[in-house]
Amino acid sequence: MSEDTTAAPDRSEAPASAYSWYVLGVLVVVYILNFIDRQILAILAVDIKRDLGLNDQQLGFLGGAAFAVFYALFGVPLGRLADRWHRVRLLTIGLVLWSTMTALSGFTRNFLTLSLARMGVGVGEATASPTAYSLISDYFPSRQRATALAIYSSGLYIGGGVSLLIGAKISKIWDAAYPGGGIGGLVGWQAAFVAVGLPGVLLAIWVASLREPARQPDAASGERHPLIDFFIDLSTLLPPLTFVHAMRRGVQAALVNLAMAAAMTGFALTMIELTGNVPQWSAIAFGYYAVFSWASTLRQQDPATFRLIWGTPAFICTALGYGLVSLGAYALALWSAPYAETVLKLPKDELAFVLGGCGAASGFLGVILGGHMSDWLRQRNPSGRILVVMFGILAPIIPIWVGFTTESALLFYVMNFLAGMFAATALGAAAATTQDLVLPRMRGTATASFFLATTLVGLGLGPYMVGAISDLSGSLRTGVLSLIGVAPISLALLIYAYRALPQAEATIAERARAAGE
Repeated sequence: MSEDTTAAPDRSEAPASAYSWYVLGVLVVVYILNFIDRQILAILAVDIKRDLGLNDQQLGFLGGAAFAVFYALFGVPLGRLADRWHRVRLLTIGLVLWSTMTALSGFTRNFLTLSLARMGVGVGEATASPTAYSLISDYFPSRQRATALAIYSSGLYIGGGVSLLIGAKISKIWDAAYPGGGIGGLVGWQAAFVAVGLPGVLLAIWVASLREPARQPDAASGERHPLIDFFIDLSTLLPPLTFVHAMRRGVQAALVNLAMAAAMTGFALTMIELTGNVPQWSAIAFGYYAVFSWASTLRQQDPATFRLIWGTPAFICTALGYGLVSLGAYALALWSAPYAETVLKLPKDELAFVLGGCGAASGFLGVILGGHMSDWLRQRNPSGRILVVMFGILAPIIPIWVGFTTESALLFYVMNFLAGMFAATALGAAAATTQDLVLPRMRGTATASFFLATTLVGLGLGPYMVGAISDLSGSLRTGVLSLIGVAPISLALLIYAYRALPQAEATIAERARAAGE
């Protein structure tokens, strides 16, 4: 199937065109909607907890692993599909899927059905960043790439902030108009899901009008249709097909795969015994085993890509180091509103307006300033961007501590703003670093691998960790403050990445050729 591509001159030196900035603007709108659909759960959490009879661990699962595992796992084959297929078309399909699943979340009546809907949202949203990162990397030259990726990433914070405002307003208006439940018995939080989901289907028409840019010169074009490769890639993640792929690689590979499956099963059973939470640890163990199986298959099928991603410690340490930054950011995004509503007793309307506005503004400022600063530092120091990621893990510590120990609403809001802004500086820097460590044809896969860390580590564990510690200690404040404990681990990983990055980037072509590129 031929692609409708737009020829473009060599972008190694030329600045981005006006149309490139237009495309970036559309992608930002998509990402805003992406995070509205993803984060609206935060402002509705107290109502959902009450109506469905949930505890904080279950809320943490709904806001974390239920979405994150499927987002991460489908992101892997979808990232590879973005390297081979029409990216605009892929993004359009994904937008329709996640918007539909968000709307269906409004018709759920229990923990199980809401969990399944959140999983569907995760699958659809897995198309967004691999396609967007790949498009941006082709539309923008390297010297503007971190800035462009930072601007795109601002949609994360704008969407997360707007979701609080929209969710609270729709829920309040609906419950006031229909105190006993409206059409189909829907209550306010259910109506909010439906209302934010449906516009995405219309937005998909706009997205479909974008032009597909010409691929970078080394983009691979296989003989098989890319969708066939997608389903093959997907099969490397789904048991028992994971074991079939391992058997094809030999007896030793099969035994290693079985050993990993046994280890993850043991891990899940141990954590379930300790916490009593079956869905959380089943999902996490399944996700980690699936990623291991996929990486093992990638090592055989595309050794050059495996070498530049999984075989590059600088890439892994950057991704994991930022993953721990995102662990705190995702946890705060979910729990700040419920904390303010239940601990500080702030009215939902007020905290939605202030937290939503602060979240959008602080995230936007942080990610834009961080992107500009990382590009500036990168021109002067090959590892300069890593310094910005380090800032993103260290700077929020004091605001988190002060904000979640004060009884002052004003001080809580100010500290929440600062924590969000400081953490946001890291995203563009980390994303651009991982893109710079691979060949252009590998960018979609590199993006998917990067988001494995931000989702399976950050989103998969962060919201749940706070909820679990809250249930265990009887204090949501204690649960939130526990996030500070991940900073030393993240810093150690980033220090290693800082030292290893120059050599890793200087030897990309050499290492790819050695792996058979």
